[in-house]
Order: sequence, then C-alpha cells, then structure tokens
Amino acid sequence: MICQTCASVAGVSAAAFAGFAFGVAYFIVLRRTVSLFAAGGGWLPLSALTLGRLVAVTVFFAFAARLGAAPLLAAFLAFLLARAAVLRFFRSGE
Repeated sequence: MICQTCASVAGVSAAAFAGFAFGVAYFIVLRRTVSLFAAGGGWLPLSALTLGRLVAVTVFFAFAARLGAAPLLAAFLAFLLARAAVLRFFRSGE
C-alpha cells in the first residue's frame, strides 16, 4: 500500500512539474505570437504558432488525462501557476 502511495505521489509531482514547464513554454510562445501580431507580422507565422500551441496543449492534456484525474488536475493547476509566473516575469521587466 505504501509503495502505491509513493508511486502516485511521484506521478502527481511529475505531472505538476511537467505542467509548469509546459505552461511556461506555452505562454512564452503566446507572448511571441502577440508580439508578431502587434508588429504586423504575416498571417503564416501567426497561424503556425497558434496552431502549434493548440495542438501541443491538446496532446499534453490528453496524455495527462490518460494518467488519471489527479495527474491531470496537478498538471492543469501547475499550468495556471505558470501563467501567473510568466505574466509576473514580463510585467516586472517593463
């Protein structure tokens, strides 16, 4: 019983770490997309970045869902924490 608990805690922790890392990358790419849009970039790079982000987030959360409810929830909460961290990082730099 203890080994199963340790394994589930490790899995949830790994999902949370992966969710945070993925979230940081996702929101940095989102910032790049917005910067390109504001600069009047072409539609092809904007579309490629947007489509890439949507596909990546779908695949990531689908994989997390296959691991179970707890890893999915941990990954999503860490993803949201990454959003706050990236926003704070870029706001402090301005």
